[in-house]
Amino acid sequence: MDKDRIEGTAKQAKGSIKEAAGHLTGDAKLKAEGKADKAEGKIQNAVGGAKDAVRDAVKKH
Repeated sequence: MDKDRIEGTAKQAKGSIKEAAGHLTGDAKLKAEGKADKAEGKIQNAVGGAKDAVRDAVKKH
């Protein structure tokens, strides 16, 4: 598993926590930061998945 996938998943989790905390406290900035972290994590996770796919394809050939 690529390190980007691991870090991306961690960012998504952190973003979810921030977003929930912002929602509970009424802090719009914290909520927005959480959404941004989640989106960044999803992208990083996708990049890691693509790297894994390329690595697997290269190993098979």
